[in-house]
Amino acid sequence: MAAACAQLDQVRKVKPRTPKGCEECLKTKGKWVNLRMCLVCGHVGCCDSSPGKHATAHFHETQHPLMRSFQPGEDWGWCYVDNLMIEPAPKPK
Repeated sequence: MAAACAQLDQVRKVKPRTPKGCEECLKTKGKWVNLRMCLVCGHVGCCDSSPGKHATAHFHETQHPLMRSFQPGEDWGWCYVDNLMIEPAPKPK
């Protein structure tokens, strides 16, 4: 049996707070590789391949456990607590 994410009840109806890029990188004129959106608050942060790793930093700061890819055409999510990829990604409620 496949592992299941125990945090899915935390998914909220959210919209991206910064739909044009990573929130922190936009403020500091930083660069990102790919984007992720928090499914609890809508924070958009850069992936771990980016210099700032702001999506993961957002988890460590807030303990918001779920994010989804914010890349066009991608439909997967990640649970930081369960260290688990979720396909397809949870949809904001």
